[in-house]
Amino acid sequence: MKRQAGVALLTVMLVVAVVTLVSAGLIARTQLAIRSSGNELQARQAAQYALGGEALAKAILLRDLRQGDPRTPVDHLGEAWARPITTFALDDGGSLSVRIEDPSGRFNLNGLVRNGQFNEQGIRQFRRLLLRLGIEAPYAERLVDWLDADQEPYGPNGAEDNQYLLLQPPYRAANHAMSDVSELRLLAGMTELDYRKLLPYITALPGDATLNVNTASALVLSSLADNLDAGAGGLLAAARGATGFASLDAFLGQPALAGMGLEAQGLAVGSRYFQVITEVRLGGRRQVLVSTLQRGRDGKVRVLSRDLGQGGLPPAPIKEPQS
Repeated sequence: MKRQAGVALLTVMLVVAVVTLVSAGLIARTQLAIRSSGNELQARQAAQYALGGEALAKAILLRDLRQGDPRTPVDHLGEAWARPITTFALDDGGSLSVRIEDPSGRFNLNGLVRNGQFNEQGIRQFRRLLLRLGIEAPYAERLVDWLDADQEPYGPNGAEDNQYLLLQPPYRAANHAMSDVSELRLLAGMTELDYRKLLPYITALPGDATLNVNTASALVLSSLADNLDAGAGGLLAAARGATGFASLDAFLGQPALAGMGLEAQGLAVGSRYFQVITEVRLGGRRQVLVSTLQRGRDGKVRVLSRDLGQGGLPPAPIKEPQS
């Protein structure tokens, strides 16, 4: 009897131990599921707040468009869309901040090839931009080959599939327009230092995008002609004043451009494309949404792309380290 009682007690203890382990596992799984659901709910909530920030930016850009002629807008850095927007407080100590930037004030990489044709003016401007930044590598020729549809190298320094397939790992030239400036990092010979130098001054917009001289930096303005330097670009930027150039004629008539024969092709005093950076902080989570918007002449603002993988901070100009 004592032996049977001992066996029964051990059996009961074993059953209790198994039930305890199973219960602990179920509780742990339940807690994990609750935590996962909470994180998912918080992520969706942050994404919806970010979309709300994008909607606010669209409303600001529409209101700005309606203050003038939608067919010939004038956009400059003194307007409401370019000013810092108040940070909004959210529940649980969270915050929402929105920033609108004008990528039309940067050099458009996709403008080197338009409608399947080489844009020689854009190619020369990109070469000048490289020189202004102290970059000697022939990235202009290689960028043309990255964008065009053929397999013929553009000049002796071009690069097509036959060169990229020799790399490790091998890959091919895109042979179409860039969707993001980060693709420039794949260009043959592109170094991280050169890429970081270029980043604050370039964009990847549709090929028909024009350069807004009212929002372009002094360095980008200096790349419009061979005889312009950073000092002349600074004079052009300062001449915009608080309200910008009202027309291209006003810009082209500046003393710093006298005798240079600069053409109005590819230039504008307004913008059709804008970039909205929305940052949400909620419950220890940071969500950044970068949206590219197109403001049409029909008075509508359309979303061209959304990117949730950006850092949200504008790239800062980089200088080559001192040796």
